[in-house]
Amino acid sequence: MDSRPVNLRQRRSWVAPVLIIGAGPAGLATAACLTAKSIPYLVLEREDCSGSLWKYKTYERLHLHLPKQYCQLPLFPFPASYPTYPSCEQFIVYLENYREHFGIHPVYNTKVTLVEYFSAVGYWIVTAEEKPSYNEHVKIVRYLARSVVIATGENGDPYMPSFSGEEKFTGEISHSMTYRSGEKYEGKKVLVVGVGNTGMELALDLANFGAMPTLVARSKIHIMPRDLLGVFSTFDASLKLLKIFPMWFADKILVFLSWLTLGCTDKYNLIRPAEGPLQMKKMTGHTPVLDVGTVAKIRSGHIKVVPAIDQLTEDGATFENGVEEKFDAIIMATGYKCSVTSEWFKEGEPFEKEEIFNAEWKGRYGLYPVGMSKQGLMGCARDAVHVANCIADLEANRRINPT
Repeated sequence: MDSRPVNLRQRRSWVAPVLIIGAGPAGLATAACLTAKSIPYLVLEREDCSGSLWKYKTYERLHLHLPKQYCQLPLFPFPASYPTYPSCEQFIVYLENYREHFGIHPVYNTKVTLVEYFSAVGYWIVTAEEKPSYNEHVKIVRYLARSVVIATGENGDPYMPSFSGEEKFTGEISHSMTYRSGEKYEGKKVLVVGVGNTGMELALDLANFGAMPTLVARSKIHIMPRDLLGVFSTFDASLKLLKIFPMWFADKILVFLSWLTLGCTDKYNLIRPAEGPLQMKKMTGHTPVLDVGTVAKIRSGHIKVVPAIDQLTEDGATFENGVEEKFDAIIMATGYKCSVTSEWFKEGEPFEKEEIFNAEWKGRYGLYPVGMSKQGLMGCARDAVHVANCIADLEANRRINPT
């Protein structure tokens, strides 16, 4: 069997044992694992490069939030020279080296529009719109595959909530995906909506550039130091504690150590939920915020924290506590949503559309999601290994029983 990736432009073929949709970390990891097992595949990517989210939609100060050993993709560790928390720029270089090392050649500028399963023959037909360059017409292409891997990621498209009165606001409203640095906001009052890792870091960056940021904390959150007592990785400590103690007790230890490092965050309107950070992650999939300096800026008064927005006004916002403030700009650090839509799948398919996400990595009829389990890069790596092993078993069975 040809162990190389299927190259559409060389082979002029639309048939591949495995079709991978998405050339981000999840798609590249799956392709690498299939390469190691000599299973041909084809990778489709709607953007013009691999890892487009990391290249085009991240802010300059971004670093990986977990130690590098938990973020590396299968079969290719980070360089020893990389710091514990690699920068976004370093991660982009790593992804490109990863792609080149495994000889992965995605078909770029190809947007999937339909995914159909034909049970009579046991194959998937994937329809896509291909536009190799801006001056070329869109071509409708169809691909035939025994297995389809959906690796478009959980962060495909920006999520923009709507607020009462937003049409009145005369300032700039943007999503965090367009934010690069706080330089252009110097001296301005900026409202950052969302207190996840992105919102907290954007507020810190804005404060460092001389802006006057205000964070909207709409719900209770766990804020943990990235490094407990400035020494131990909080994530690493969490894993070690779970090997020794039940989750509820590990949570109590983590919260206590966080209090020693950050102090009580409740008095800054950053209220901890009753559930511990590990329990909350298990129940809701919401990851605790890992602080890299924002709490200190909140304590010093350089960053304000307010409750949920009641409505936007012409020059600012009013909040649920009745306070009204003026702002020059609003940044929505409200995250992303999965770019897989129900429009991909025909009505009456022999499975529920949501099933591929509820079952983590293993779908049905040769349909697999990779990186959809709310486990970040570590989840991408784990899912890719599982999926490649499963597909290898299926391919081996087909060779033994070709009918």
